[in-house]
Amino acid sequence: MSLDLHPLSVTLIDRDMPLATIQVPAGFPSPAADDLEDTVDPIKWVVRHEHATFWWRVSGDSLEAEGILDGDLIAVDRAGRRRSGRIVLAVVDGQITVKKLAKRDGRWFLDPRARTDGYETIPVTETTEIWGVVAGVVRRLPVE
Repeated sequence: MSLDLHPLSVTLIDRDMPLATIQVPAGFPSPAADDLEDTVDPIKWVVRHEHATFWWRVSGDSLEAEGILDGDLIAVDRAGRRRSGRIVLAVVDGQITVKKLAKRDGRWFLDPRARTDGYETIPVTETTEIWGVVAGVVRRLPVE
């Protein structure tokens, strides 16, 4: 399955929401606290550079091992630092893709992080454009 990205238009509106004062353990349960002391705007928490951030919808499974799934929304920050180990949006031979940036033996690569072996590592060449760094992922889960 290939990975197709589609740009989305997003308008930021301040929406502070209650944030519990304790962290929720993903392992063993602990007693819940009834206090809601702080607030958070989930979108502002992801978006660090509002005017340099664009949202894209992911299609495909080449980044499943990084927790980016088919249908997720990714915030791509054009002002983000391009470093080895970061997930980046790149243009390769005129095609947009999102992969993990890696440096090996002095050369740069775009690595898929799928749970299957159906994807190839893409070498970064002089024509490859790293368009931005993925700053966050938003996923909607069923609640019905």
